[in-house]
Amino acid sequence: MRAGLSQRALARRARTAQSVVARIESGETSPSWATLRDLLRAAEFELHAELRPMTRGRTHMLDDVPRILRLTPEQRLVELRNAARLLANARSRDA
Repeated sequence: MRAGLSQRALARRARTAQSVVARIESGETSPSWATLRDLLRAAEFELHAELRPMTRGRTHMLDDVPRILRLTPEQRLVELRNAARLLANARSRDA
């Protein structure tokens, strides 16, 4: 919109299909870096990206420490077993 181009005109300039532009605009798909670069150049814009380390605040994981300290050693082992199972299930789904 800022370039004053229709989807069709932008797609033509970027040498891609209008349907690609429509899917990106609707959030149905995310463009690759190459496609994003081509679309921005076609609209006469530049992209400047910068990597910065994230600032770390207080982690929410520390909120659970008092509860864990109240557990018996046996209860802590059960918690650890459950966490290990959760992690193993997550890893098997990613594979």
